[in-house]
Amino acid sequence: MTDDELLRSTLAAVAPGTELRDGLERILRGRTGALIILGHDRLMDKIATGGFPLDIEFSATRLRELCKMDGAVILDKDRIRILRAATQLVPDATIETSESGTRHRTAERVAKQTGFPVISVSQSMHIVALYIGHRRVVLEDSGDILARGNQALATLERYKHRLDEVTGTLSALEIEDLVTVRDVASVLQRLEMVRRIREEIADYVLQLGIDGRLLSLQLEELTAGLSDDLSLVLQDYLGEARHAVSFEEAITALTELDATELLDLVGVARAVGFTVSGDALDSSVSPQGHRLLSKVPRLPGAIVERLVVHFGGLQRLLSATVEELMEVDGVGEGRARAVREGLSRLAESSILDRYV
Repeated sequence: MTDDELLRSTLAAVAPGTELRDGLERILRGRTGALIILGHDRLMDKIATGGFPLDIEFSATRLRELCKMDGAVILDKDRIRILRAATQLVPDATIETSESGTRHRTAERVAKQTGFPVISVSQSMHIVALYIGHRRVVLEDSGDILARGNQALATLERYKHRLDEVTGTLSALEIEDLVTVRDVASVLQRLEMVRRIREEIADYVLQLGIDGRLLSLQLEELTAGLSDDLSLVLQDYLGEARHAVSFEEAITALTELDATELLDLVGVARAVGFTVSGDALDSSVSPQGHRLLSKVPRLPGAIVERLVVHFGGLQRLLSATVEELMEVDGVGEGRARAVREGLSRLAESSILDRYV
């Protein structure tokens, strides 16, 4: 498990509504400190001395009472049993730490040495800190996280509205065969911006636990199908790039763009393989047709792929007759008519949305 995955799983374990979070809040209300290790192995046995071996079922009240004593409490990695209490930890003193307090210095060193998450509750500062590898994360009040989450959600709504506008424009331009690299880069730019805001809100939802249910529902409603849209745009245009990159490479390149690079359409175009300089952003490109075909109701992905391969581009698909569509394996008369009518309706609605 990577440090990022361990961090997310630990944040989920201490989110509001969990038994562990209940125990931590009881410790804070009792104005006592605590040192809690979320895992146990032979290395932990070597650096843990004294205390009481317990191996009892975990509960918030038991954790609160055991933390009244000096020393650390050790849980199993699944956080369902309390293994030891009142234990003294003696980590490697040569491990660097930026902390000053004894409890926090021990917590940071144990986290770095064992790889297990360590929770430190400060009695004087009244905060809960997580130590995961080389990271330190302070748990925040749900109200503060929720306020930031709602602010990010409002931003996401504005960006999603703009994304809908540029994708609608792209559809109309695809119908008219007027797409340029600039148009494709604009859509990819907006898709990546919305994805980043979605990931930020998803982190807030994770930290909020049961307090983030409404935020989670709103997030899902706003971003449903977002990954599919990005995939379809890339499938349509990656073949047009001069320096061919794979789908995975394009996704990675977009993700690795920093905030400044993402604002530059040239940088976005280059990330997915286009060679752009000067007026090259206005170079014409043609889609394969994956995205518009995906909007035809009840059309399986396998059939979409066969249609794209057979016709080799959206313009030939748009001009194909029912008989020509029926030449594709798996496309009978009924499905051919559905494709023909579906594409015609999409063409009409896209043009009307653009010019009316």
